[in-house]
Amino acid sequence: MSAPASGQAWTQHRERSNLATLRLMRWIATALGRRVARGVLWPIALYFLIFGGAAARASRDYLERVLGRPPRWVERYRHIHHFAATVLDRVYLLMGQLHHFDLQVRGMDAFDAALLDGEGVLLIGAHLGSFEALRAIGRQRHGLRIAMVMYEDNARQINATLQAIAPEAALHVIPLGRLEAMLQLREWLDGGGVAGMLGDRTLPGSAQRSHSHVLDFLGRPAPFSDGPFRLAALLRRQVLFMTGLYQGRAGYELRFVPLADFRERPANAAAQDAAIRAALARYVALLEGLCRESPYNWFNFFDFWAGAKATGPQAVPPAAAPAAHDPDSSAHAARPS
Repeated sequence: MSAPASGQAWTQHRERSNLATLRLMRWIATALGRRVARGVLWPIALYFLIFGGAAARASRDYLERVLGRPPRWVERYRHIHHFAATVLDRVYLLMGQLHHFDLQVRGMDAFDAALLDGEGVLLIGAHLGSFEALRAIGRQRHGLRIAMVMYEDNARQINATLQAIAPEAALHVIPLGRLEAMLQLREWLDGGGVAGMLGDRTLPGSAQRSHSHVLDFLGRPAPFSDGPFRLAALLRRQVLFMTGLYQGRAGYELRFVPLADFRERPANAAAQDAAIRAALARYVALLEGLCRESPYNWFNFFDFWAGAKATGPQAVPPAAAPAAHDPDSSAHAARPS
C-alpha cells in the first residue's frame, strides 16, 4: 500500500512491502496452503487499517466518495482485506494453481471476436480487482500469448516481484520507454498475441507521449492519461477493457468490454484526437460504474484526485458507458481441467 503526496507522484513513493516480505508470503502460501494463508490476512489487514497512515486515509476518502457517506469501520477493513486477498492470490495465479478459484467470465464473445482477425488485441485495465486473473484464460486457451505493457521502471519492479513470489512464473513484459518497444509490441500483436496495460494512473514527465485529461470521476475532477489509447491508435488496434473482480473467498469474475476500434485510419489528426478522447471518456465511465458496483475492488491507495486542475473537468465528447458485461449477460465458467 502506497500513499504519495499526489496522484501524479505515486511513482516516487516506495512501497511498504519489500522482497523479503513477499518471499515470506510466498512460503506461507505454498507451505501452509491457501486456507491458512488467508487466515494470516486478517491481522495484516487490521494492522494496515490502524497504522496505514496516509494510505488508510486515502482508502477511507475513496469509500466515502463511492458510497456517498462516511464508511463504517467494517467497510474500511473490508476494502483493505480485499486488497490483501488479491495480493495473496497472485502467488497461486502466477504459479498456475487455478484449482483454488471459482472463475466466471463475462464478455468472452467480445474477446474471441477481437482475436478472429489474427491481429491481436490490446487490453486496458485498471487497479481494479486482479489483472492476473487473465492468466486463467491463457491456461485454458493453449497457444494464447499474453504480455504486460508497462514503463521500464515498473517492468524492473514487476520482474523483481515475480522472482520473489513466483520465480517459475512465465510473464512476458514489454517495457515502454525504449526505441524498440513499439516494434516489439507491434510484432507481438501481429502474431496474434494479447497485450495488457493499466490505464488509471498518470506518469510524471510523460507529456510527450500522452496528454492528461481531467474528467469527472466519482463526483470530482480527476486526472487520466490518454496514453494507452494513443498507443492503440498509433498501432491501429482494437481495445477491450478487462478486469478480474474479486468476489470474496475463491470467487473472481473476469469481464471483457469493447472500448474502441482504431483499425480504420482517421480522416485527419483532429478526428483521431476526438476518437481518443471518446475512448478515454468511455473508459472512465466504465471504471466509475464498476467502482460503484464493486467498491472494495479499487486499489489506488493515494489521493487519486490530487493531480486534477482546479478548473474542473475538461469538455469531452459524450460517451455512454458501455455495459459492464457481454450483451447477452451470459456468464461462462472458467474452470481449468
